[in-house]
Amino acid sequence: MAIFTEKSGVPAGEVGLSIIGSGMRVVGDISAEGVVKIEGTVVGTVQAGRQVLVAKGGLVEGDVVTREAIIGGEVRGSIQSGERVELQTTSVVHGDIATRRLLVQEGGEINGVLRMSEEVLETGTEPLKR
Repeated sequence: MAIFTEKSGVPAGEVGLSIIGSGMRVVGDISAEGVVKIEGTVVGTVQAGRQVLVAKGGLVEGDVVTREAIIGGEVRGSIQSGERVELQTTSVVHGDIATRRLLVQEGGEINGVLRMSEEVLETGTEPLKR
């Protein structure tokens, strides 16, 4: 038996998964408590409390703000991650990255400034300050 929160109807302790499917285009900012997976295109800021996944073929034209980012597609904007960023072999990032930990697989591209620090992003939810 699951215990549900009054607000969302989601079992307590579980986070939701939001998917922008292949062929889908969203224009505007996205904000979610849990995980956002992008297989299509988002034009705007993507903010997720837990994780942002940009699949191979996915595109974000805007900033990504989250605790953990896993990028297999393309991001044209900054990535701000409170814990870690993983760039897979098919990833391309045109923008700055601020995170505590970074994994770049062979072939992953970064075209921007990288900032790594324990002090970077206590929550991973505030936009980068330039």
